[in-house]
Amino acid sequence: MSRTGTTLGALKTLGPIPQTMRAGVYREKGIVRVEEVPVPEVADGEVLIKVAACGICGTDIKKIYHAYVPPPQILGHEVAGTVVATGRGVTKWKLGDRVMSFHHIPCGQCFYCERRLFSQCKQYKTTGLTGGFIPNGGGFGEYVKAMRWVAERGIVALPNNVSFEEATFIEPINTILKAVQKARVLAGESVLIAGCGPIGLQFLMVAKLQGAKLFTSDPLSVRRAKSMSLGALESFNPSDGKLVEQIRARTEGRGADAVLVAVAHPSVVVEALAAARPGGRVLLFAANDPVTRIEFPAAAVGIDEKEILGSYSAAVDIQEAGADLVLKKKLPVMDIVTHRFPLARIQEGLDLAAKPTAESLKILVTHT
Repeated sequence: MSRTGTTLGALKTLGPIPQTMRAGVYREKGIVRVEEVPVPEVADGEVLIKVAACGICGTDIKKIYHAYVPPPQILGHEVAGTVVATGRGVTKWKLGDRVMSFHHIPCGQCFYCERRLFSQCKQYKTTGLTGGFIPNGGGFGEYVKAMRWVAERGIVALPNNVSFEEATFIEPINTILKAVQKARVLAGESVLIAGCGPIGLQFLMVAKLQGAKLFTSDPLSVRRAKSMSLGALESFNPSDGKLVEQIRARTEGRGADAVLVAVAHPSVVVEALAAARPGGRVLLFAANDPVTRIEFPAAAVGIDEKEILGSYSAAVDIQEAGADLVLKKKLPVMDIVTHRFPLARIQEGLDLAAKPTAESLKILVTHT
């Protein structure tokens, strides 16, 4: 890759591109070290993005603190920044463009894509955004490379009135919108959101747009209050053992039409099933690691006909609709950002995300 900052051969760059960059490298269970690593080389059809901000996702925490992926890796996939280099054949993006990039894009032609199961597509499972090592997002580095198929269909342009921090929500909001649609949330339905962390509160924002009657639960009073400020009708403390009773009391004894589970603990799933009405839906979002086992009464599904649904990652066919929710400021996403950490202090930010306090919600890593 040319580092001259000019057009040299097929590569175009915006100013000098350094040979190396700083990145938070996942090195061992629970440990991310800020190191000097090579800037990704850009090939034909690829785009290099200088990262301005990256959100910390619960998936990052699981991978790092439970060692679900092998080190070394540069994680971080809620990425926004500036295009600083383009390879031969790139015409859709120009130097200086402000963008966000998804890290997974499906082929669009396989068995799973034809059935809108994009996250099961073989190409989708091949991460196309990298900061080096095994491709896995890369937003915890100063530069990321979007591979050809992501550069073609997975980058979103940002208007000038949308900050890079706001843009880091485009990927997670897509996943939330997909899940709310999969749960078939309708106007007027009673919906319980279990968990008022960053994911639960984004569920609340999107489900509110559907016109649902929203209830939330969380052990932390600060988070319950936050959910009320964002549109929940009531918020309950599940620790008092009365959640199912409280939900039934507000739904003529039936239970919630849908329960959106934004907590990974297996006991929450059992309670969510109990809180759902006969024929209701329970959407599992946070319970997505390879080791958790969940037990529940078979009659809840086999007799009461309650549905258990899963939703994972983003959907390419709602990419524009999901992005518009952020770009057109239809959701108060910045209301849940509580902490920002520079790259040099990324371990602190990750530790806080892994063990949140009453005051902490969404945490961003900023590159300055």
